[in-house]
Amino acid sequence: MLKLYERFWDKLAQININEKHLYHLKNKTKEKLLDPIQGDYPRWYKAYNNLPVIEKFDSDTSLNAITCRSEIDEVISEQIKKAYEGLIPWRKGPFNMFGTMIDSEWQSFMKWNRIEKKLPNLKDKVILDVGSGNGYYMFRMLNHRPYLVMGVDPGLLQTMQFWSVDKYISSDMAVLPIGIQDIPQNINCFDVVFSMGVLYHRKSPIDHLTELASCINSKGHLVIETLVVEGDETSCLIPTGRYAQMRNVWFLPSVKMLKIMLQRCGFKDIECIDETATTVEEQRTTDWMKFHSLKEFLNDQGTQTKEGYALPLRATLVAQKK
Repeated sequence: MLKLYERFWDKLAQININEKHLYHLKNKTKEKLLDPIQGDYPRWYKAYNNLPVIEKFDSDTSLNAITCRSEIDEVISEQIKKAYEGLIPWRKGPFNMFGTMIDSEWQSFMKWNRIEKKLPNLKDKVILDVGSGNGYYMFRMLNHRPYLVMGVDPGLLQTMQFWSVDKYISSDMAVLPIGIQDIPQNINCFDVVFSMGVLYHRKSPIDHLTELASCINSKGHLVIETLVVEGDETSCLIPTGRYAQMRNVWFLPSVKMLKIMLQRCGFKDIECIDETATTVEEQRTTDWMKFHSLKEFLNDQGTQTKEGYALPLRATLVAQKK
């Protein structure tokens, strides 16, 4: 697996990054891959290795489903399908890999299509995607021709899913199997940082915003998406237990409160570019993610969460570092 990162490290070394910080990222990645603590890692790695070499193909990352196409026979087609099935569950997507349609839990293109035209300029930029998952949004960013995109996600399954797609796209991007806490403080080398679906999982939301700010260079931008609640500058929700059956939800601010938090953490020109209720069309159970999803997390009428909270509402904000 470490060999997959070689081209990425070379490219990362070309940007304005402290050598100690680069060494730290390499070392943390090496630690996670040489001593994986997630028990299914050998099975996931085997699935990745079972993907066949395909000499002639084309790819398209501008479509709702990240797509690779080629003329292949039924034997190769079945080999591809079984390999990707070995990496179930797929949370973000969809992906169409040589006719195998990976119908992920999230119809991630719906969110991307809502925000894409309102994002800061990504051309030639150095981008960090925190909580990148399998890299779906990273692949969509390629159409804007960034200089470099780095994802971080501690889930080794999500890392293997990314590499299983990038095996064919060959993007020079990478997902590092680490969390934001593993990124050196004040690395300050990214032009744009994405944090989508992370804030509400953090016990200390202010600390998370501070961590994000320390990744961004002067005048760079943050794109943050999170669960929110309706209300004014004083409104937030701290669930007493679960929220929509999720145990690890800690803090849901209103958009107005989140703007104040961002301002206090060193951001300016803060704009909410999207605020949308999550629907069962956007997040649902599929053959590629067979566990319970949003429908099972709501009451029988579909009017509240199982716990009696308002339906999930997500907002995306863009802010510039002061």
